[in-house]
Amino acid sequence: MKNSLHPTLRHWLSHEAPPWVQFIKYGICGAIATGVAFILFYLFAAWLWPCLTENDFVRKLFHLPIMPVDALDVAEIDALRGARARNCNILSFIFSNAVAYATNILLVFKPGRHVWYLEILFFYAVSSVAALVGSYGMELLINQFGMMTTIAFAANIVAAFLINYAMRKFVIFKG
Repeated sequence: MKNSLHPTLRHWLSHEAPPWVQFIKYGICGAIATGVAFILFYLFAAWLWPCLTENDFVRKLFHLPIMPVDALDVAEIDALRGARARNCNILSFIFSNAVAYATNILLVFKPGRHVWYLEILFFYAVSSVAALVGSYGMELLINQFGMMTTIAFAANIVAAFLINYAMRKFVIFKG
């Protein structure tokens, strides 16, 4: 059976696509993995380690429960909320990073620079550094500036995207 895809589209979907196409595909893979991270983060932030406040717009949009505050003062609330948001982010990272790895090797990067188990180890190591930098940055933004959990989470995603692309492209995969 002949491949029904247009040759240009077939080339763009291959690992030999031009760098600009590769970056777009990386962005799409990142969006998929970020979607997984987003869903898991808010599930954890609502029910596992509650850290959403009344004015958080994602909480309002999806009618998620707020963090119970009992008799804590603002500084204690922000410290607890920051730590819980960090924990939610780290746990959601483990799952979303597996999605990122799978989509990256299928659509963007050529595996094979390293043996498969080292490639996965390096992938998680680099992603872990980006996730930890982002998670602690998110906690800092919440603790020090009282920033909304959703805004701090978005800053974390942007930082991770930039760090991960450079390291995956130039260190982990063949290109």
